[in-house]
Amino acid sequence: MGWCCLPTRANKQENPYSNSIGGIYSEKNIRLFSYAELRSATDNFNRTNKVGRGGFGIVYKGTIRNGREVAIKVLSAESRQGIREFLTEIDVISNVKHPNLVELIGCCVEGSNRILVYEYLKNSSLDRALLGSNSEPADFTWSIRSAICLGVARGLAYLHEEIASPIVHRDIKASNILLDKNYIPKIGDFGLAKLFPDNVTHISTRVAGTTGYLAPEYAWHGQLTKKADIYSFGVLVLEIVSGTSSSRSILMDDKILLEKTWELYEAKKIKELIDPAMGEYPEEEVIRYIKVALFCIQAAAARRPSMPQVVTMLSKPIRINERELTAPGYIQEYKSNESKASTSSHSRSKNTASEDSNMFSTVIPPTVTEMSPR
Repeated sequence: MGWCCLPTRANKQENPYSNSIGGIYSEKNIRLFSYAELRSATDNFNRTNKVGRGGFGIVYKGTIRNGREVAIKVLSAESRQGIREFLTEIDVISNVKHPNLVELIGCCVEGSNRILVYEYLKNSSLDRALLGSNSEPADFTWSIRSAICLGVARGLAYLHEEIASPIVHRDIKASNILLDKNYIPKIGDFGLAKLFPDNVTHISTRVAGTTGYLAPEYAWHGQLTKKADIYSFGVLVLEIVSGTSSSRSILMDDKILLEKTWELYEAKKIKELIDPAMGEYPEEEVIRYIKVALFCIQAAAARRPSMPQVVTMLSKPIRINERELTAPGYIQEYKSNESKASTSSHSRSKNTASEDSNMFSTVIPPTVTEMSPR
């Protein structure tokens, strides 16, 4: 049967999460798959069907009994921390529906197995399709790239502002943006998401995310707000416009993308950032997208716009007040594995009243510890 229940003979010690997971199912009517069904769907989890690896498991392409292609995410059984994130992912995604969010179809919990079943998206992740070594950036015209930026922005705006309990994704990056057959973007991998109560301004939490996309205040102090997602989105837009991976430029010990972008902006050479493989493009609009990204990655979180404001700035040909723009903050990785938070040494600073100086400060602590790419 396509609809199944938790195994009645499961040992409670074998599956200590049965009760809580079962509660989520009964409450939200999530489809349950048997392990045998998913094993059959993936040809016994054949490596030829492997399509990716997330922070806590491997993703396979499979075909379930009704003929539908699905993406099957198998959680690493040895990771108890991963199990908690698995529960979070079920709880969050099952209750959230939007055209720019990946649909959770169901899951499997048998013995030590923890598996999520998603809709399958033909064009894989943005990371592979645009930024990967075998990518075809020429296929990504400005029309496609701008639509991806705007789609992701709308998905984030929905998570932040349009549901009863706002959600901070916490790991917005190119590999978590999946593309359907028409290159419509969908935000995936909510395993790191946190439900975000209205009456809380920040959540101090274990720093989790991907180096190159981490907001400075999140990296320094573990302060998680919507502004951390907005920062990561700004980095993503710069990657899409430039065709350059931010995280890979760090690992290659190169000048990071944010630093390069700010230097080009201050030198009034911002056009040099644009990916030449893109072909023809509307110059004014592309430059506006870059400037919106710069607003999103400002070092001071309070200066970053909200996602609804970002959607407006991207979707309408409005004039952006660049006098309000300040330098980005970023995490610089060194070969010693020590991480240092920085801003441009030649960055412009705003003339603000003394009482506002702390809020708008771009002075950054000297080091950040316990940082590593996932």
